[in-house]
Amino acid sequence: DARTIDNVKLLDGALPAQYGLRTAAVVDITTKSGHDLGNGGSVGITGGSNGTLNPNASVWGSNDRWSWFFTGNYLENDAGIENPTSSKKPVHDHTNQVKGFGDVSYLIDNDTRLSFLFGVANNRFQIPNNPNQTPQFGYLDTVDFDSANLDERQRENTRFGVLALQGKLGSTDYQVSVGQRYSRLAYAPDRIGELMFNGIASDVTRSNRASTLQADFAMPLGDRHTLRYGIYGSFERAVSGNDAWVFPADADGNQASTTPINILDNSRLTAKTWSAYVQDEWSIGDKWTLNYGLRGDRYQLVRTESQLSPRLGLVWQATGSTTVHAGYSRYFTPPATEMIASSNIAKFDGTTNAVSDMGNNTPLAERSDYFDAGISQNLGSAWTVGVDAYYRKVQRLQDEGQFGSALVYSTFNYAAGRVKGLEFTVNYEQGPLSAYFNASLGKAVGKRIVTSQYNFAPDDLAYVNDHWIFLDHDQKLTSSGGIHYALDDSTGVGADYLFGSGLRKDGDVPNGASLPAYFQLNLNLSHDFAFDRFGKLHTQLAVLNVLDRTYELRDGSGIGVGAPQFGPRRGVYLSVQKDF
Repeated sequence: DARTIDNVKLLDGALPAQYGLRTAAVVDITTKSGHDLGNGGSVGITGGSNGTLNPNASVWGSNDRWSWFFTGNYLENDAGIENPTSSKKPVHDHTNQVKGFGDVSYLIDNDTRLSFLFGVANNRFQIPNNPNQTPQFGYLDTVDFDSANLDERQRENTRFGVLALQGKLGSTDYQVSVGQRYSRLAYAPDRIGELMFNGIASDVTRSNRASTLQADFAMPLGDRHTLRYGIYGSFERAVSGNDAWVFPADADGNQASTTPINILDNSRLTAKTWSAYVQDEWSIGDKWTLNYGLRGDRYQLVRTESQLSPRLGLVWQATGSTTVHAGYSRYFTPPATEMIASSNIAKFDGTTNAVSDMGNNTPLAERSDYFDAGISQNLGSAWTVGVDAYYRKVQRLQDEGQFGSALVYSTFNYAAGRVKGLEFTVNYEQGPLSAYFNASLGKAVGKRIVTSQYNFAPDDLAYVNDHWIFLDHDQKLTSSGGIHYALDDSTGVGADYLFGSGLRKDGDVPNGASLPAYFQLNLNLSHDFAFDRFGKLHTQLAVLNVLDRTYELRDGSGIGVGAPQFGPRRGVYLSVQKDF
Protein backbone atom coordinates (compact mmCIF):
# COMPACT_ATOMS: atom_id res chain seq x y z
CA ASP A 1 0.00 0.00 0.00
CA ALA A 2 1.63 3.24 -1.16
CA ARG A 3 0.08 5.11 1.77
CA THR A 4 2.64 3.48 4.08
CA ILE A 5 5.63 4.85 2.14
CA ASP A 6 7.63 7.94 3.05
CA ASN A 7 10.21 7.38 0.29
CA VAL A 8 11.38 4.52 -1.89
CA LYS A 9 14.63 3.77 -3.70
CA LEU A 10 15.23 1.15 -6.37
CA LEU A 11 18.68 -0.47 -6.31
CA ASP A 12 19.64 -2.55 -9.33
CA GLY A 13 22.66 -3.35 -11.43
CA ALA A 14 25.73 -5.04 -9.92
CA LEU A 15 24.75 -5.08 -6.23
CA PRO A 16 27.31 -5.14 -3.38
CA ALA A 17 27.82 -8.20 -1.17
CA GLN A 18 25.28 -7.19 1.47
CA TYR A 19 22.45 -7.93 -1.00
CA GLY A 20 21.82 -11.51 -2.04
CA LEU A 21 19.38 -14.32 -2.82
CA ARG A 22 16.74 -12.17 -4.60
CA THR A 23 18.82 -9.82 -6.73
CA ALA A 24 16.66 -8.74 -9.69
CA ALA A 25 16.40 -5.47 -7.75
CA VAL A 26 16.25 -4.21 -4.18
CA VAL A 27 13.28 -2.02 -3.26
CA ASP A 28 14.44 0.08 -0.30
CA ILE A 29 11.29 1.38 1.40
CA THR A 30 11.26 3.87 4.26
CA THR A 31 7.83 3.76 5.87
CA LYS A 32 6.07 6.72 7.38
CA SER A 33 6.77 7.41 11.04
CA GLY A 34 4.82 9.10 13.78
CA HIS A 35 8.07 10.68 14.94
CA ASP A 36 8.30 12.59 11.64
CA LEU A 37 4.57 13.26 11.15
CA GLY A 38 3.64 14.28 14.68
CA ASN A 39 0.20 13.32 16.03
CA GLY A 40 -2.65 12.92 13.58
CA GLY A 41 -4.23 10.74 10.96
CA SER A 42 -5.95 10.56 7.61
CA VAL A 43 -9.14 9.11 6.13
CA GLY A 44 -10.12 8.85 2.50
CA ILE A 45 -11.93 6.96 -0.20
CA THR A 46 -11.45 6.19 -3.90
CA GLY A 47 -14.30 5.15 -6.18
CA GLY A 48 -14.85 4.75 -9.86
CA SER A 49 -15.02 2.37 -12.80
CA ASN A 50 -15.56 -1.37 -12.49
CA GLY A 51 -17.38 -0.89 -9.19
CA THR A 52 -14.22 0.30 -7.46
CA LEU A 53 -14.57 1.17 -3.79
CA ASN A 54 -11.39 1.77 -1.75
CA PRO A 55 -11.74 3.41 1.68
CA ASN A 56 -8.62 3.90 3.81
CA ALA A 57 -7.65 5.17 7.24
CA SER A 58 -4.34 5.92 8.96
CA VAL A 59 -3.32 7.13 12.40
CA TRP A 60 0.11 8.16 13.66
CA GLY A 61 1.76 9.81 16.61
CA SER A 62 4.67 10.01 19.03
CA ASN A 63 5.59 11.05 22.53
CA ASP A 64 8.87 11.24 24.41
CA ARG A 65 10.21 7.82 23.35
CA TRP A 66 7.39 6.04 21.51
CA SER A 67 6.46 6.43 17.85
CA TRP A 68 3.68 4.68 15.94
CA PHE A 69 2.07 4.53 12.51
CA PHE A 70 -0.92 2.35 11.54
CA THR A 71 -2.83 2.17 8.27
CA GLY A 72 -5.49 -0.03 6.72
CA ASN A 73 -7.62 -0.12 3.60
CA TYR A 74 -10.36 -2.12 1.93
CA LEU A 75 -10.67 -2.61 -1.83
CA GLU A 76 -13.38 -4.12 -3.96
CA ASN A 77 -13.91 -3.96 -7.71
CA ASP A 78 -14.97 -6.06 -10.69
CA ALA A 79 -11.54 -6.21 -12.36
CA GLY A 80 -9.35 -8.00 -9.85
CA ILE A 81 -7.31 -10.04 -12.35
CA GLU A 82 -6.37 -9.25 -15.96
CA ASN A 83 -9.29 -9.79 -18.32
CA PRO A 84 -8.79 -12.81 -20.66
CA THR A 85 -10.88 -11.02 -23.33
CA SER A 86 -10.93 -7.54 -24.85
CA SER A 87 -14.36 -6.75 -23.37
CA LYS A 88 -14.77 -3.54 -21.41
CA LYS A 89 -16.17 -5.41 -18.41
CA PRO A 90 -14.64 -8.74 -17.39
CA VAL A 91 -16.89 -11.70 -16.65
CA HIS A 92 -16.67 -13.12 -13.11
CA ASP A 93 -13.75 -10.96 -11.91
CA HIS A 94 -14.81 -9.53 -8.54
CA THR A 95 -12.24 -9.03 -5.80
CA ASN A 96 -12.35 -8.12 -2.10
CA GLN A 97 -9.09 -7.14 -0.42
CA VAL A 98 -8.27 -6.05 3.14
CA LYS A 99 -4.76 -4.83 4.00
CA GLY A 100 -3.16 -3.41 7.14
CA PHE A 101 0.29 -2.25 8.23
CA GLY A 102 1.82 -1.02 11.47
CA ASP A 103 5.16 0.33 12.72
CA VAL A 104 5.81 0.85 16.43
CA SER A 105 9.21 1.95 17.75
CA TYR A 106 10.69 2.74 21.14
CA LEU A 107 13.80 4.85 21.68
CA ILE A 108 15.75 3.04 24.41
CA ASP A 109 18.44 5.72 24.51
CA ASN A 110 19.94 8.24 22.12
CA ASP A 111 21.75 5.49 20.19
CA THR A 112 19.37 2.52 20.45
CA ARG A 113 15.91 1.93 19.00
CA LEU A 114 13.61 -1.10 19.13
CA SER A 115 11.05 -1.39 16.31
CA PHE A 116 8.22 -3.75 15.46
CA LEU A 117 6.78 -3.79 11.94
CA PHE A 118 3.84 -5.96 10.95
CA GLY A 119 1.41 -6.40 8.10
CA VAL A 120 -1.62 -8.41 7.07
CA ALA A 121 -3.47 -8.99 3.79
CA ASN A 122 -6.64 -11.01 3.12
CA ASN A 123 -7.51 -11.07 -0.57
CA ARG A 124 -10.27 -12.90 -2.44
CA PHE A 125 -10.51 -13.20 -6.21
CA GLN A 126 -12.93 -14.58 -8.73
CA ILE A 127 -11.03 -16.08 -11.68
CA PRO A 128 -12.24 -14.24 -14.82
CA ASN A 129 -13.98 -16.29 -17.50
CA ASN A 130 -13.33 -16.56 -21.22
CA PRO A 131 -16.73 -17.11 -22.93
CA ASN A 132 -17.43 -19.31 -25.96
CA GLN A 133 -14.86 -22.01 -25.18
CA THR A 134 -15.54 -25.60 -26.25
CA PRO A 135 -15.49 -28.43 -23.67
CA GLN A 136 -12.93 -31.17 -24.38
CA PHE A 137 -14.38 -33.86 -22.09
CA GLY A 138 -17.76 -35.30 -21.16
CA TYR A 139 -19.02 -35.42 -17.57
CA LEU A 140 -21.56 -38.16 -16.78
CA ASP A 141 -24.46 -37.33 -19.12
CA THR A 142 -23.35 -33.72 -19.68
CA VAL A 143 -21.64 -32.81 -22.96
CA ASP A 144 -21.93 -29.00 -22.95
CA PHE A 145 -20.95 -26.25 -20.52
CA ASP A 146 -21.02 -22.46 -20.96
CA SER A 147 -17.51 -21.24 -20.09
CA ALA A 148 -18.97 -17.83 -19.16
CA ASN A 149 -20.62 -19.53 -16.17
CA LEU A 150 -17.50 -21.06 -14.63
CA ASP A 151 -17.12 -20.29 -10.92
CA GLU A 152 -13.44 -20.53 -9.97
CA ARG A 153 -12.17 -18.63 -6.93
CA GLN A 154 -8.89 -17.99 -5.16
CA ARG A 155 -8.06 -16.73 -1.68
CA GLU A 156 -4.66 -15.34 -0.65
CA ASN A 157 -3.60 -14.54 2.93
CA THR A 158 -0.34 -13.02 4.13
CA ARG A 159 0.99 -12.15 7.59
CA PHE A 160 4.42 -10.81 8.53
CA GLY A 161 6.15 -9.34 11.55
CA VAL A 162 9.70 -8.09 12.15
CA LEU A 163 11.29 -7.10 15.47
CA ALA A 164 14.46 -5.04 14.94
CA LEU A 165 17.05 -3.55 17.28
CA GLN A 166 19.15 -0.72 15.86
CA GLY A 167 22.00 0.90 17.69
CA LYS A 168 25.64 1.82 18.01
CA LEU A 169 28.46 0.08 19.89
CA GLY A 170 31.46 2.35 19.95
CA SER A 171 32.02 3.27 16.32
CA THR A 172 30.04 0.28 14.97
CA ASP A 173 26.46 0.69 13.75
CA TYR A 174 24.35 -2.44 13.96
CA GLN A 175 20.87 -3.78 13.24
CA VAL A 176 19.67 -7.18 14.44
CA SER A 177 16.21 -8.44 13.49
CA VAL A 178 14.04 -11.53 13.79
CA GLY A 179 10.95 -12.02 11.69
CA GLN A 180 8.29 -14.38 10.53
CA ARG A 181 6.20 -14.47 7.37
CA TYR A 182 3.18 -16.66 6.69
CA SER A 183 1.42 -16.91 3.35
CA ARG A 184 -1.41 -19.15 2.20
CA LEU A 185 -3.19 -19.63 -1.10
CA ALA A 186 -6.38 -21.62 -1.62
CA TYR A 187 -7.88 -22.25 -5.05
CA ALA A 188 -11.44 -23.58 -5.36
CA PRO A 189 -12.33 -24.92 -8.83
CA ASP A 190 -15.62 -25.17 -10.66
CA ARG A 191 -15.46 -28.95 -10.43
CA ILE A 192 -17.79 -29.91 -13.26
CA GLY A 193 -16.72 -27.09 -15.56
CA GLU A 194 -12.97 -27.61 -15.15
CA LEU A 195 -13.33 -31.35 -15.64
CA MET A 196 -15.11 -30.73 -18.93
CA PHE A 197 -12.63 -28.12 -20.20
CA ASN A 198 -9.33 -29.39 -18.75
CA GLY A 199 -9.87 -33.01 -17.73
CA ILE A 200 -8.88 -32.14 -14.15
CA ALA A 201 -10.37 -30.07 -11.33
CA SER A 202 -8.22 -29.52 -8.25
CA ASP A 203 -8.73 -27.87 -4.90
CA VAL A 204 -5.23 -26.43 -4.50
CA THR A 205 -3.70 -25.14 -1.27
CA ARG A 206 -0.20 -23.77 -0.74
CA SER A 207 1.18 -22.38 2.50
CA ASN A 208 4.61 -21.28 3.65
CA ARG A 209 5.88 -20.16 7.05
CA ALA A 210 9.36 -18.61 7.11
CA SER A 211 11.26 -17.61 10.25
CA THR A 212 14.26 -15.32 9.70
CA LEU A 213 17.26 -13.91 11.55
CA GLN A 214 19.41 -11.09 10.19
CA ALA A 215 22.30 -9.07 11.62
CA ASP A 216 24.17 -6.27 9.83
CA PHE A 217 27.15 -4.24 11.05
CA ALA A 218 29.08 -1.23 9.70
CA MET A 219 32.26 0.26 11.14
CA PRO A 220 34.75 2.85 9.85
CA LEU A 221 38.36 1.80 9.33
CA GLY A 222 40.31 5.02 9.28
CA ASP A 223 39.11 7.94 7.21
CA ARG A 224 38.66 6.17 3.88
CA HIS A 225 37.30 2.68 4.59
CA THR A 226 33.92 1.46 5.82
CA LEU A 227 33.72 -2.24 6.65
CA ARG A 228 30.29 -3.91 6.44
CA TYR A 229 29.51 -7.49 7.39
CA GLY A 230 26.50 -9.55 8.37
CA ILE A 231 24.62 -12.85 8.48
CA TYR A 232 21.18 -14.06 7.43
CA GLY A 233 19.26 -17.23 8.20
CA SER A 234 15.87 -18.52 7.08
CA PHE A 235 13.89 -21.60 8.08
CA GLU A 236 10.86 -22.40 5.90
CA ARG A 237 8.05 -24.92 6.20
CA ALA A 238 5.95 -25.35 3.07
CA VAL A 239 2.75 -27.37 2.80
CA SER A 240 1.11 -28.29 -0.49
CA GLY A 241 -2.32 -29.85 -0.94
CA ASN A 242 -3.99 -31.05 -4.13
CA ASP A 243 -7.45 -32.64 -4.00
CA ALA A 244 -7.90 -33.55 -7.66
CA TRP A 245 -10.71 -35.06 -9.71
CA VAL A 246 -9.76 -36.56 -13.09
CA PHE A 247 -11.16 -38.94 -15.71
CA PRO A 248 -9.71 -42.38 -16.43
CA ALA A 249 -7.81 -42.48 -19.74
CA ASP A 250 -6.69 -45.22 -22.13
CA ALA A 251 -3.13 -45.93 -23.24
CA ASP A 252 -3.33 -43.12 -25.84
CA GLY A 253 -4.46 -40.57 -23.26
CA ASN A 254 -8.07 -40.43 -24.46
CA GLN A 255 -10.94 -40.20 -21.99
CA ALA A 256 -12.07 -43.72 -21.08
CA SER A 257 -14.97 -42.89 -18.76
CA THR A 258 -17.21 -39.92 -18.02
CA THR A 259 -17.18 -40.71 -14.29
CA PRO A 260 -14.35 -38.85 -12.51
CA ILE A 261 -12.08 -40.34 -9.87
CA ASN A 262 -10.49 -38.60 -6.89
CA ILE A 263 -6.72 -38.38 -6.26
CA LEU A 264 -5.17 -36.80 -3.17
CA ASP A 265 -1.66 -35.41 -3.55
CA ASN A 266 -0.16 -33.70 -0.49
CA SER A 267 3.40 -32.87 0.58
CA ARG A 268 5.41 -31.07 3.28
CA LEU A 269 8.84 -29.51 2.78
CA THR A 270 11.46 -27.87 4.96
CA ALA A 271 14.06 -25.48 3.52
CA LYS A 272 17.00 -23.76 5.21
CA THR A 273 19.03 -20.81 3.97
CA TRP A 274 22.22 -19.39 5.51
CA SER A 275 24.18 -16.40 4.23
CA ALA A 276 27.15 -14.31 5.33
CA TYR A 277 28.96 -11.39 3.72
CA VAL A 278 31.82 -8.97 4.20
CA GLN A 279 32.56 -5.88 2.10
CA ASP A 280 34.73 -2.79 2.18
CA GLU A 281 33.84 0.62 0.81
CA TRP A 282 37.10 2.39 -0.01
CA SER A 283 37.19 6.10 -0.86
CA ILE A 284 40.20 6.59 -3.10
CA GLY A 285 40.86 10.29 -3.17
CA ASP A 286 37.96 12.64 -3.77
CA LYS A 287 36.69 11.15 -7.03
CA TRP A 288 36.87 7.35 -6.76
CA THR A 289 34.96 4.87 -4.60
CA LEU A 290 35.70 1.14 -4.73
CA ASN A 291 33.33 -1.38 -3.14
CA TYR A 292 34.57 -4.96 -3.03
CA GLY A 293 33.36 -7.93 -1.05
CA LEU A 294 32.54 -11.61 -0.79
CA ARG A 295 29.25 -13.33 -0.04
CA GLY A 296 28.52 -16.94 0.84
CA ASP A 297 25.07 -18.55 0.49
CA ARG A 298 23.91 -22.07 1.35
CA TYR A 299 20.45 -23.47 0.54
CA GLN A 300 19.12 -26.83 1.66
CA LEU A 301 15.92 -28.51 0.48
CA VAL A 302 16.11 -31.99 -1.02
CA ARG A 303 19.70 -31.25 -1.97
CA THR A 304 22.22 -28.77 -0.58
CA GLU A 305 23.54 -26.04 -2.87
CA SER A 306 26.01 -23.29 -2.02
CA GLN A 307 28.19 -20.63 -3.62
CA LEU A 308 30.86 -18.04 -2.81
CA SER A 309 30.08 -14.86 -4.72
CA PRO A 310 32.63 -12.07 -5.29
CA ARG A 311 31.36 -8.52 -5.81
CA LEU A 312 33.20 -5.50 -7.22
CA GLY A 313 31.89 -2.02 -7.89
CA LEU A 314 33.63 1.21 -8.90
CA VAL A 315 32.21 4.75 -8.95
CA TRP A 316 34.07 7.68 -10.52
CA GLN A 317 32.88 11.21 -9.80
CA ALA A 318 34.40 12.55 -13.00
CA THR A 319 33.11 16.10 -12.47
CA GLY A 320 30.64 17.78 -10.18
CA SER A 321 27.90 16.83 -12.65
CA THR A 322 29.16 13.53 -14.12
CA THR A 323 29.15 10.14 -12.38
CA VAL A 324 30.42 6.94 -14.01
CA HIS A 325 29.94 3.47 -12.52
CA ALA A 326 30.90 -0.10 -13.41
CA GLY A 327 30.54 -3.35 -11.54
CA TYR A 328 30.56 -7.14 -11.49
CA SER A 329 28.50 -9.42 -9.25
CA ARG A 330 28.27 -13.17 -8.94
CA TYR A 331 24.72 -14.12 -7.93
CA PHE A 332 23.14 -17.18 -6.30
CA THR A 333 19.33 -17.41 -6.36
CA PRO A 334 17.58 -20.31 -4.57
CA PRO A 335 14.33 -21.58 -6.10
CA ALA A 336 10.92 -21.31 -4.49
CA THR A 337 10.34 -23.93 -1.81
CA GLU A 338 8.45 -26.50 -3.85
CA MET A 339 8.97 -30.00 -5.21
CA ILE A 340 7.04 -32.48 -7.33
CA ALA A 341 8.33 -36.01 -6.73
CA SER A 342 8.06 -38.91 -9.16
CA SER A 343 5.56 -40.50 -6.77
CA ASN A 344 3.29 -37.45 -7.15
CA ILE A 345 3.38 -37.72 -10.93
CA ALA A 346 2.80 -41.49 -10.87
CA LYS A 347 -0.52 -41.01 -9.06
CA PHE A 348 -1.98 -39.58 -12.26
CA ASP A 349 -0.88 -42.36 -14.60
CA GLY A 350 -3.83 -43.67 -16.61
CA THR A 351 -5.81 -40.44 -16.21
CA THR A 352 -6.55 -37.33 -18.25
CA ASN A 353 -3.84 -35.54 -16.24
CA ALA A 354 -1.04 -38.01 -16.98
CA VAL A 355 2.34 -36.48 -17.87
CA SER A 356 5.78 -37.83 -18.69
CA ASP A 357 8.16 -38.10 -15.74
CA MET A 358 11.75 -37.24 -16.67
CA GLY A 359 12.98 -37.38 -13.09
CA ASN A 360 14.27 -33.79 -12.76
CA ASN A 361 11.34 -32.37 -10.85
CA THR A 362 13.02 -30.19 -8.21
CA PRO A 363 14.06 -26.69 -9.38
CA LEU A 364 17.71 -25.74 -8.99
CA ALA A 365 19.40 -22.64 -7.63
CA GLU A 366 20.29 -20.14 -10.33
CA ARG A 367 23.91 -18.99 -10.71
CA SER A 368 24.88 -15.98 -12.79
CA ASP A 369 27.61 -13.49 -13.64
CA TYR A 370 26.31 -9.93 -13.88
CA PHE A 371 28.17 -7.05 -15.56
CA ASP A 372 26.96 -3.46 -15.44
CA ALA A 373 28.27 -0.04 -16.52
CA GLY A 374 26.68 3.36 -16.87
CA ILE A 375 26.91 7.12 -16.64
CA SER A 376 24.73 9.82 -15.06
CA GLN A 377 24.99 13.43 -16.21
CA ASN A 378 23.43 16.54 -14.68
CA LEU A 379 22.69 19.21 -17.28
CA GLY A 380 22.32 22.45 -15.41
CA SER A 381 20.11 22.40 -12.32
CA ALA A 382 17.01 20.92 -13.98
CA TRP A 383 18.06 17.99 -16.18
CA THR A 384 19.52 14.58 -15.32
CA VAL A 385 20.35 12.07 -18.06
CA GLY A 386 21.48 8.49 -17.53
CA VAL A 387 22.58 5.53 -19.66
CA ASP A 388 23.19 2.02 -18.33
CA ALA A 389 24.19 -1.23 -20.05
CA TYR A 390 24.07 -4.70 -18.51
CA TYR A 391 24.84 -8.30 -19.42
CA ARG A 392 24.04 -11.44 -17.44
CA LYS A 393 25.37 -14.91 -18.20
CA VAL A 394 23.29 -17.49 -16.39
CA GLN A 395 23.60 -21.14 -15.48
CA ARG A 396 20.36 -22.93 -14.49
CA LEU A 397 18.27 -19.92 -15.46
CA GLN A 398 15.08 -19.81 -13.38
CA ASP A 399 11.75 -19.00 -14.98
CA GLU A 400 8.17 -19.32 -13.78
CA GLY A 401 5.02 -20.55 -15.42
CA GLN A 402 1.33 -20.86 -14.68
CA PHE A 403 0.41 -24.50 -15.25
CA GLY A 404 -3.29 -25.14 -14.66
CA SER A 405 -6.23 -22.95 -13.76
CA ALA A 406 -5.01 -21.83 -10.33
CA LEU A 407 -2.96 -18.63 -10.26
CA VAL A 408 0.00 -20.51 -8.83
CA TYR A 409 3.39 -19.97 -10.44
CA SER A 410 5.87 -22.84 -10.51
CA THR A 411 9.62 -22.61 -11.06
CA PHE A 412 11.58 -24.43 -13.76
CA ASN A 413 15.16 -24.12 -15.03
CA TYR A 414 16.81 -23.64 -18.38
CA ALA A 415 20.33 -25.06 -18.49
CA ALA A 416 21.67 -21.69 -19.66
CA GLY A 417 20.49 -18.16 -20.20
CA ARG A 418 21.69 -14.86 -21.59
CA VAL A 419 20.19 -11.51 -20.65
CA LYS A 420 21.38 -8.15 -21.94
CA GLY A 421 20.01 -4.66 -22.27
CA LEU A 422 20.47 -0.92 -22.52
CA GLU A 423 18.55 1.60 -20.40
CA PHE A 424 18.11 5.33 -20.93
CA THR A 425 16.59 7.81 -18.45
CA VAL A 426 15.84 11.53 -18.47
CA ASN A 427 14.49 13.53 -15.52
CA TYR A 428 13.52 17.20 -15.43
CA GLU A 429 12.50 19.33 -12.46
CA GLN A 430 12.30 23.11 -12.49
CA GLY A 431 9.80 25.19 -10.56
CA PRO A 432 6.23 23.94 -11.05
CA LEU A 433 7.15 21.51 -13.86
CA SER A 434 8.58 18.02 -13.49
CA ALA A 435 8.88 15.23 -16.06
CA TYR A 436 10.55 11.88 -16.61
CA PHE A 437 11.25 9.52 -19.51
CA ASN A 438 12.54 5.95 -19.45
CA ALA A 439 13.36 3.58 -22.30
CA SER A 440 14.85 0.11 -22.23
CA LEU A 441 16.08 -2.25 -24.93
CA GLY A 442 16.36 -5.84 -23.76
CA LYS A 443 16.87 -9.42 -24.86
CA ALA A 444 16.49 -12.54 -22.70
CA VAL A 445 16.97 -16.07 -24.05
CA GLY A 446 17.27 -19.55 -22.59
CA LYS A 447 18.24 -23.01 -23.80
CA ARG A 448 17.36 -26.57 -22.73
CA ILE A 449 14.78 -27.02 -19.98
CA VAL A 450 16.40 -29.23 -17.33
CA THR A 451 13.83 -29.31 -14.50
CA SER A 452 10.04 -29.74 -14.27
CA GLN A 453 9.87 -30.97 -17.86
CA TYR A 454 6.55 -32.70 -17.14
CA ASN A 455 4.85 -29.29 -17.56
CA PHE A 456 5.75 -29.00 -21.25
CA ALA A 457 4.78 -30.59 -24.55
CA PRO A 458 7.35 -33.07 -25.94
CA ASP A 459 7.73 -31.10 -29.19
CA ASP A 460 8.52 -27.90 -27.26
CA LEU A 461 11.06 -29.72 -25.08
CA ALA A 462 12.76 -31.22 -28.12
CA TYR A 463 13.13 -27.83 -29.81
CA VAL A 464 14.33 -25.98 -26.69
CA ASN A 465 16.84 -28.76 -26.04
CA ASP A 466 18.86 -27.72 -29.12
CA HIS A 467 17.92 -24.07 -29.68
CA TRP A 468 18.01 -20.75 -27.86
CA ILE A 469 14.50 -19.31 -27.42
CA PHE A 470 13.21 -15.99 -26.11
CA LEU A 471 11.86 -16.06 -22.56
CA ASP A 472 8.11 -15.49 -22.30
CA HIS A 473 8.58 -12.13 -20.50
CA ASP A 474 11.09 -10.83 -23.07
CA GLN A 475 10.11 -7.51 -24.66
CA LYS A 476 12.43 -5.75 -27.08
CA LEU A 477 11.46 -2.16 -26.21
CA THR A 478 9.78 -0.84 -23.07
CA SER A 479 9.18 2.82 -22.30
CA SER A 480 7.40 4.97 -19.73
CA GLY A 481 7.15 8.67 -19.10
CA GLY A 482 5.20 11.34 -17.33
CA ILE A 483 4.78 15.04 -16.74
CA HIS A 484 3.29 17.07 -13.89
CA TYR A 485 2.59 20.79 -13.67
CA ALA A 486 1.57 22.65 -10.51
CA LEU A 487 -0.83 25.40 -11.56
CA ASP A 488 -0.59 26.84 -8.04
CA ASP A 489 -0.05 25.62 -4.49
CA SER A 490 -3.33 23.68 -4.50
CA THR A 491 -3.84 22.50 -8.10
CA GLY A 492 -1.83 20.19 -10.33
CA VAL A 493 -2.29 18.38 -13.64
CA GLY A 494 -0.35 15.44 -14.99
CA ALA A 495 -0.09 12.71 -17.57
CA ASP A 496 1.90 9.51 -17.91
CA TYR A 497 2.18 6.68 -20.41
CA LEU A 498 3.31 3.08 -20.85
CA PHE A 499 4.62 1.57 -24.08
CA GLY A 500 5.76 -1.93 -24.94
CA SER A 501 6.78 -3.52 -28.21
CA GLY A 502 4.89 -6.69 -27.22
CA LEU A 503 5.60 -9.76 -25.10
CA ARG A 504 6.33 -13.16 -26.60
CA LYS A 505 3.90 -15.70 -28.04
CA ASP A 506 4.35 -18.93 -29.95
CA GLY A 507 5.18 -18.64 -33.63
CA ASP A 508 6.75 -21.32 -35.80
CA VAL A 509 8.80 -22.17 -32.69
CA PRO A 510 8.11 -21.75 -28.94
CA ASN A 511 8.06 -18.05 -27.94
CA GLY A 512 9.07 -17.33 -31.52
CA ALA A 513 6.78 -14.34 -32.21
CA SER A 514 5.68 -11.14 -30.50
CA LEU A 515 2.28 -9.73 -29.71
CA PRO A 516 1.44 -6.28 -31.15
CA ALA A 517 2.87 -3.18 -29.52
CA TYR A 518 0.73 -1.38 -26.95
CA PHE A 519 0.39 2.17 -25.63
CA GLN A 520 -1.56 3.41 -22.61
CA LEU A 521 -2.06 7.08 -21.72
CA ASN A 522 -3.26 8.21 -18.28
CA LEU A 523 -4.33 11.69 -17.10
CA ASN A 524 -4.80 13.14 -13.63
CA LEU A 525 -6.00 16.35 -12.00
CA SER A 526 -5.59 17.18 -8.30
CA HIS A 527 -6.90 20.05 -6.19
CA ASP A 528 -6.87 20.91 -2.49
CA PHE A 529 -10.08 22.55 -1.29
CA ALA A 530 -9.80 24.79 1.78
CA PHE A 531 -12.74 25.21 4.18
CA ASP A 532 -12.84 27.51 7.19
CA ARG A 533 -14.00 24.93 9.72
CA PHE A 534 -13.29 21.66 7.95
CA GLY A 535 -9.75 22.50 6.85
CA LYS A 536 -8.05 21.20 3.70
CA LEU A 537 -9.56 18.43 1.58
CA HIS A 538 -7.35 16.78 -1.05
CA THR A 539 -9.06 15.48 -4.21
CA GLN A 540 -7.73 13.77 -7.32
CA LEU A 541 -9.40 12.70 -10.55
CA ALA A 542 -7.59 10.06 -12.62
CA VAL A 543 -8.43 8.64 -16.03
CA LEU A 544 -6.58 5.43 -16.93
CA ASN A 545 -6.19 4.42 -20.58
CA VAL A 546 -7.87 7.65 -21.61
CA LEU A 547 -7.79 6.59 -25.30
CA ASP A 548 -9.53 3.31 -24.38
CA ARG A 549 -7.06 1.31 -26.44
CA THR A 550 -7.54 -2.45 -26.46
CA TYR A 551 -4.25 -4.30 -26.14
CA GLU A 552 -3.28 -7.88 -25.43
CA LEU A 553 -0.49 -8.65 -22.98
CA ARG A 554 -0.70 -12.44 -23.40
CA ASP A 555 -2.54 -14.63 -25.90
CA GLY A 556 -2.29 -17.83 -23.85
CA SER A 557 0.54 -19.33 -25.89
CA GLY A 558 4.22 -19.55 -25.01
CA ILE A 559 6.43 -21.43 -22.59
CA GLY A 560 4.86 -21.15 -19.13
CA VAL A 561 1.99 -18.84 -20.17
CA GLY A 562 -1.31 -19.99 -18.66
CA ALA A 563 -4.07 -17.79 -20.11
CA PRO A 564 -4.76 -14.75 -22.32
CA GLN A 565 -4.48 -11.37 -20.60
CA PHE A 566 -5.57 -7.93 -21.78
CA GLY A 567 -4.67 -4.52 -20.44
CA PRO A 568 -7.31 -2.43 -18.63
CA ARG A 569 -9.91 -0.49 -20.58
CA ARG A 570 -10.68 3.16 -19.85
CA GLY A 571 -11.40 3.82 -16.19
CA VAL A 572 -12.30 6.98 -14.26
CA TYR A 573 -11.49 7.26 -10.54
CA LEU A 574 -12.08 9.98 -7.95
CA SER A 575 -10.12 10.09 -4.68
CA VAL A 576 -10.89 12.23 -1.64
CA GLN A 577 -8.47 12.42 1.32
CA LYS A 578 -8.68 14.33 4.60
CA ASP A 579 -5.80 14.67 7.08
CA PHE A 580 -6.46 15.58 10.68
